[in-house]
Amino acid sequence: MESCSPICRHYVLFRKLGQFATSTRRRRIGRVLHRPLLFQFQKWHHVSHSVANKTLRSYIENYTDRHFSDMSKSVQLANPHLETMSSDFLYHLNFNVENSKEPTEIKKKFADVKVICCGGTISRMRELALYLRKVLDDPETGEPVDLCSGGHRYAMFKVGPVLSVSHGVGSSTFSVVLHELLKLVKYAGCQDPVFLRIGTCGGVGVPPGTVVVTKNAFNGYLRNEHEIAILGKRVVRPAQFPESVIKDVLAYGSSADDGFQTISGNTMGTDCFYEGQGRLDGAICEYTEADKMEFLKKCFDLGIVNIEMEASMFASVTQKLGVKAGDVCVTIVNRLNGDQVEITMEQKHEYEQRPFLVVGRYIKKLLQKC
Repeated sequence: MESCSPICRHYVLFRKLGQFATSTRRRRIGRVLHRPLLFQFQKWHHVSHSVANKTLRSYIENYTDRHFSDMSKSVQLANPHLETMSSDFLYHLNFNVENSKEPTEIKKKFADVKVICCGGTISRMRELALYLRKVLDDPETGEPVDLCSGGHRYAMFKVGPVLSVSHGVGSSTFSVVLHELLKLVKYAGCQDPVFLRIGTCGGVGVPPGTVVVTKNAFNGYLRNEHEIAILGKRVVRPAQFPESVIKDVLAYGSSADDGFQTISGNTMGTDCFYEGQGRLDGAICEYTEADKMEFLKKCFDLGIVNIEMEASMFASVTQKLGVKAGDVCVTIVNRLNGDQVEITMEQKHEYEQRPFLVVGRYIKKLLQKC
């Protein structure tokens, strides 16, 4: 028992230090723990090394899984390796942070950013930028400037303290730009930013034109989590959006005079538009209509009211970092009635304006409170 006491003492000391650790301190502590602290107890050295490794990994996991109640004003990333980098090229955004320790230029351009709106297409996010000019009384009148045009992948427009950024279709393309946007706001020193996703989706038991503010995000396995392969291993993370954002979007964004419903419910984010969402109209389908309806009923029973392709990843990444986020989408089909989008192009365009209206009101109120 006496030979174990040094390990226990170092473990307790580490836990106490961890409560006050910054990312820099965390890295320093990690180096200390990985030194052979217990050389005086040679026969226990392999034990202490193992305990130190497990303790460090456990601490990093606990530190980076930040609860919404612990959200800080500035973004805290969960990557200690960034601290060792003197520069960082945000390749897909086409921004080169030449000095990541003193990112003066990035701060000049983006330090005032409070809200980052993301959506699928470039045209939609350009249209949102033009709409937000009116909402926020922005004096700009010319064509919105795409700040990422040199990257030829995503588009970014800035309207005062709001960014409007395209993310493509699905979690894979969205995750790329989301990682870089999170690093961007970190380098810029943005205070308490809110990330919002707007888009279209399929409804489950709700009529086309309904705006859905996501509560919990489910994956294609109907689990309230996001699954990702990291270093050949399956990693699962929770996927919830903060209640404070949901309440505020509903309170400030919706109105009884809108002529459409804005509701809160669970969302399923799938990796595939056709088979993953149980559609019958894809190039491959190896299930029956009865199988599809049984699947959609399970969704409905879980409180899932809409299906898209980004929510679970978006919720899990932002929740992991304790960043405020919300997902606001409009339904363009009720999947219980069919798979094909049957509304007219005019109706589709009008429906796509509805999240603009809801998010615009929310942003205006949010900026008034800042």
